[in-house]
Amino acid sequence: MNKPLLAALSALALAGVGAAPAAAAQAAPQAKAVTVDFAGTVSLSNCSGSVVRLPNSADSDPALVLTNGHCLETGFPEPGEVVTGQSSSRTFGLLNSAGTKVATLRANQVVYSTMTDTDVTLYRLTTTYAAIKSAYGINALTLNDSHPVAGSAIKVVSGYWKRIYSCNADGFVYRLKEGDWTWKDSLRYTAACDTIGGTSGSPVIDTATGKVVAVNNTGNEDGGRCTVNNPCEVDENGTVTVRKGINYAEETYQIPACFTTGNRLDLGAAGCVLPKP
Repeated sequence: MNKPLLAALSALALAGVGAAPAAAAQAAPQAKAVTVDFAGTVSLSNCSGSVVRLPNSADSDPALVLTNGHCLETGFPEPGEVVTGQSSSRTFGLLNSAGTKVATLRANQVVYSTMTDTDVTLYRLTTTYAAIKSAYGINALTLNDSHPVAGSAIKVVSGYWKRIYSCNADGFVYRLKEGDWTWKDSLRYTAACDTIGGTSGSPVIDTATGKVVAVNNTGNEDGGRCTVNNPCEVDENGTVTVRKGINYAEETYQIPACFTTGNRLDLGAAGCVLPKP
């Protein structure tokens, strides 16, 4: 995983971080790129994240923060584990477009968290989108509800490091296996997005739309095969491929179908395919 920072520093003391070249995919034809900056991203104690809204969220809804499942403050969810409705008082540093912290936001609930099939945590804040906009002039990022496209230009925006990585969506992985966890239909970056520990949970933004298409979560650090910090790709036939130095994200287009009015989680909603408790 693009680990929480303290774990990343410990691992780096034991092993070097590899960086292997990969052929860049041709970017798909697209409209003029939108400006992608730090506005709406957040820093956690050891990870990155972003304030996000669903396509049908109202300004008066309680705001949501998106990060990784492995950034959950109570520890990594076990394979098959899904956390919903857990109380939380986690805080987040809200960044403006320049990457300056302008506020501390607080959660009151872990709405959803898992590391099964995907690697995602969604927090509910104690404030609304309208209140954040009124006080700080910052809009939430919108989750796209359609599958990302191979070759698309993307940016990975880390609120922890205040760094933006630019690359393309190189392709999609049938299964990405790391230690005991397996993720489905992961997004693989081209080599330019050489994300590091502390970038976990960063939004992956399509530069054509400005919408979030995935959440950054892992990379193969030293060429290991399917081990922690060294994920491997597994295709439909079970063939394993290791790409040293290449990094990955988990798509987020499935999330909107699992929420109803008021930003309320409804895992029984039609079209919701997120893992259930």
